[in-house]
Amino acid sequence: MTAPFFLVEPASLSSSPGSVVVIDGAEGRHAATVRRLEVGETVRVGDGRGRVVEGPVLAVVGKDRVDVEVSSYAETPPPSPRVVVVQALAKGDRSDLAVELVTEVGADVVVPWAASRSVAVWRGDKADRGVEKWRATAREAAKQSRRPFVPEVRALASTSDVAARIRAAVDRGGVGAVLHEAAPYRLGDLALPRTGDVVLVVGPEGGIAGDELEVFADAGARAVRLGPSVMRTSTAGAVAAALVLEATGRWA
Repeated sequence: MTAPFFLVEPASLSSSPGSVVVIDGAEGRHAATVRRLEVGETVRVGDGRGRVVEGPVLAVVGKDRVDVEVSSYAETPPPSPRVVVVQALAKGDRSDLAVELVTEVGADVVVPWAASRSVAVWRGDKADRGVEKWRATAREAAKQSRRPFVPEVRALASTSDVAARIRAAVDRGGVGAVLHEAAPYRLGDLALPRTGDVVLVVGPEGGIAGDELEVFADAGARAVRLGPSVMRTSTAGAVAAALVLEATGRWA
């Protein structure tokens, strides 16, 4: 089993062998009180931006602080191509599940999308709270899956915002793919780039509206299907991201 993994702010992560990294605050409470780390136990600490150190616990201070001595350091370069999952808002906890799954699989950017058929609606302060909840979910999922990068969770996007993101990706050599059960092409039929962004658009429970499909097509996206079965909005993005990561060699 791999060593327990914790996240700290980038400025708090020292990479010099023999230096000490302090895990405190909420993360420190989790390490000291929930995980009950002991002196001498090996742990890994990352900054969520590709830098990770490993070393033994030097001290457990109270209920919310753990000191770790740096034994080794590794820095992972930013992945390419980037996988951007545009996830339509879903009802209940399905949005959170979608964010959790795409993070565990390896998506790099998650964009909440206010689709016309979304049952859930974020307005005003609710949008801010929703984005923060998605960010917390992505952070926890990245820790659980020992990822050196925590996905970026962007602000709530409109359909025109999503179209602009697709257009920008295509203009820079990337691709845009809209998941649709009736599409004539499979995701595997797309020529995927080795650089740039692969933008995957996942609709809500009620599906993507016809006018939204047209807007995305005009921006350069292609409608694609994943397979013979119809997947839930909470799982489709993770499956699509996994296929892209395998096809582009990022899972090699």
